[in-house]
Amino acid sequence: MTPITEVEGRRLALSNLEKVLYPSGFTKAELLHYYATVAGPLLPHLYDRPLSFLRYPDGTGGEHFYAKNVPPGAPDWVKTADVPRSGREHGRQVLVQDLPTLMWVANLVTELHVPQWRAEAPALADRLVIDLDPGEPATVVECCAVAGWLRGRLAADGLHAYAKTSGSKGLHLLAPLVPTPSETVTSYARQLALEAERATPELVVSRMKRNLRPGKVFVDFSQNTAAKTTAAPYTLRARPSPTVSAPVTWEEIGECSRPEQLELSADDIPGRLERHGDLLAPLFDTSLAAPLPGAAG
Repeated sequence: MTPITEVEGRRLALSNLEKVLYPSGFTKAELLHYYATVAGPLLPHLYDRPLSFLRYPDGTGGEHFYAKNVPPGAPDWVKTADVPRSGREHGRQVLVQDLPTLMWVANLVTELHVPQWRAEAPALADRLVIDLDPGEPATVVECCAVAGWLRGRLAADGLHAYAKTSGSKGLHLLAPLVPTPSETVTSYARQLALEAERATPELVVSRMKRNLRPGKVFVDFSQNTAAKTTAAPYTLRARPSPTVSAPVTWEEIGECSRPEQLELSADDIPGRLERHGDLLAPLFDTSLAAPLPGAAG
């Protein structure tokens, strides 16, 4: 029998709690417990942002599939948003506005991915994101070096940069913006990637071509495009172990000399929250939101 749990007055059927999702033995019950534990800092990063799913219901060794539409069987209390797609097409996507919705989504076993804009203002970005993706044998150590350069370059334009691990191999840099059209943000981020490549050609590549990437860090600017999404802060990733896209300090980035120093898992996050709070909370501080150079905002 599927257990029925009440969360803030909403009844949820939480299924297959003993199912092992990660080779380490991490179960679905542990996944649900993790999301309940980090809900406080996580929910603001999801609020009003149409959710995209990378589902892995049979664990990381099973099928993975990507979806944007509201999953079948969604409770009628789950809020959704009408989202423009390509051309004149529209679709409905889930908004994770509260703990019951988060736990319902977590029960589907999915990575949480969100755009850089909110549902009430599609394609009007309130943050910039840069994805630093290392090509072997480069690792997150090289990403940290590039992140330091980008932080200084962004600061020169009045932008405050914050960092999180991707939960995979690299880093994400985020900066709060005065709401700006996504195409303008993408253009700025592209120029930033080109500047980084010119400044450190031995370390950075700005193009996605695989043959250019070994030993370098790909500075991916494309996730600022309105149709793209990025792994949300605190989401678990469908990796061999239950790694998290976790906020990190600039001190940690500056001191990183081994990849394992920034390999953060579900077990690491509660203690980090106790020590640091939400390191990405400044993204919600409107006094820190800056206009892009030359952009009207």
